Amino acid sequence: MAYWEVSRNLERLVQEKAEKEEMVKENGQVVADGTMVMNLEPPTNPMVTSLLTDMYQITMAYAYWKAGKENDRAVFDLFHRKNPFGGEYTVFAGLEECIRFAANYHFKEDEISFLRSVLPSTCEEGFFSYLATIDCSDVEIYAMPEGSVVFPKVPLIRVEGPLLIAQLLETTFLTLVNYASLVATNAARHRRVAGKDKVLLEFGLRRAQGPDGGISASKYCYLGGFDATSNVDAGRRFGIPVKGTHSHAFVSSFMGFDDIIERSLPYAEGGKICEDFVHLTQLWLSRMQGKPSLRDNFHETNPSELAAFCSYALAFPTAFQALVDTYDVLRSGIPNFCAVALALHDLGYKALGIRLDSGDLSYFSIETRKFFHLVEKEFHVVGFGKLTIVASNDINEATLDALNKQGHEVDTFGIGTHLVTCYSQPALGCVYKLVEINGHPRIKLSEDLNKVTIPCKKQCFRLYGREGVPLVDLMIGENEAPPQPGERILCRHPFVESKRAYVVPTRVEPLYKRYWSSKPGGREKLPSLEDVKKHCMQQLAAMRSDHMRALNPTPFKVSVSGNLYDFIHYLWLSEAPVGELQ
Repeated sequence: MAYWEVSRNLERLVQEKAEKEEMVKENGQVVADGTMVMNLEPPTNPMVTSLLTDMYQITMAYAYWKAGKENDRAVFDLFHRKNPFGGEYTVFAGLEECIRFAANYHFKEDEISFLRSVLPSTCEEGFFSYLATIDCSDVEIYAMPEGSVVFPKVPLIRVEGPLLIAQLLETTFLTLVNYASLVATNAARHRRVAGKDKVLLEFGLRRAQGPDGGISASKYCYLGGFDATSNVDAGRRFGIPVKGTHSHAFVSSFMGFDDIIERSLPYAEGGKICEDFVHLTQLWLSRMQGKPSLRDNFHETNPSELAAFCSYALAFPTAFQALVDTYDVLRSGIPNFCAVALALHDLGYKALGIRLDSGDLSYFSIETRKFFHLVEKEFHVVGFGKLTIVASNDINEATLDALNKQGHEVDTFGIGTHLVTCYSQPALGCVYKLVEINGHPRIKLSEDLNKVTIPCKKQCFRLYGREGVPLVDLMIGENEAPPQPGERILCRHPFVESKRAYVVPTRVEPLYKRYWSSKPGGREKLPSLEDVKKHCMQQLAAMRSDHMRALNPTPFKVSVSGNLYDFIHYLWLSEAPVGELQ
């Protein structure tokens, strides 16, 4: 072989090695015998194992194996049939957990032993030996990016692989996607009503459906547009900002100023020390009581509440925020807070603000803001009028809408029960349906049109109009040519013959990416939670407002190509039995 040929081959091998190493670096993969084996962390919840499934998945798996169908090539679609909360959109979430589950899928010895004990004794031992060998190395998973705004009938996830394994993924994928998408959508709806300029805090851990519900809610509320959580463990796991002040118990635990032992507080700068911060606070309360403009708002305040606020400020002088409704918001809580905030200002600190947790939030917030502005004017404390007002107390979408209509001065909302429990709708209802087996399209028929599936492996695209907003999601057969910008495209309702329209898109967006595969080319890198949230916010902002509104929203159009429409109805007529009248 000539020298130049050897040199060229060597260069090619070096380049291929570098490309494989880069793929390993980016995708967390390990090269083995020319295939790419994924290396991802397991799901967040250690309870998400191969046994987190329905028993009928196991019995079907045995029946597939017994019939010799375990390696038939199957395609399943995961999708939802109806948008939640009476709206016309859903935020897709839970994909990362599905991919991490697939990456670590296997049966342990003790899990196989348990299955042996619950299946009929007639099951052959060879099946259990087979279970010990399976994983998802022959599975491919295509999906929309997590955080996407999605619509009914359009598959969120497409799973391709051996029939037995792809079937076994069903229940776990559904439990990982259903709640995640539901709570992310709920968060997005709360964000839309509250407005972009308000801070939203998720306070739902204590009301969530168990620890996993609490952890999941914190993650997916953040994805859906919330700014922070009270859930400390979620902050550790996912890097979500954590916020919190104190409860009514802290305030009522103080009987008076004698409960405060250490009263000194260093100045923010300069090294000096205020020897009696409590006395300084009492002086400020007296000064406020002496001002005619403030005197009408309050007279005597609760001294034990003031003691509690002093103690909390001594502990957190740079982050003082007080819950002001333990005794009386306007006649005690607000004046006591202001006295402590002004004393902190004397020492070079700036208080954060107050939290309201009961009563008329509109009235209290407006009156509190007036009081803050009066204090700023009387004592020349720049910025005092803009201190933060946080409101909590069983807030939901309707509460936010009512506050907007009444007028309010709330800067931040802490929302818990109605958010994380999805109080107005407890479940989303995603389904997982077989659409192709060994290259043959399959369809599920029903007298309920909403339950008829769209067969075959599909490509999906979002078509954008002249104004840059999405017009329609279009599904086409796998082998059809993708739609192109500027092309006049016939979009048809999958089942209703009269619903059809031509679209000339200015932009065509492919909706699927490959997130799991051991084939050459690897997979799409899983984005960070911050990137998923950013994608979600961009998707929500891109949608037409009439699709997003809470009252009588316009349904978003989901269509199929003319060819796919014809095939659906051909298969429908082929599979449906013909009745006979007598």
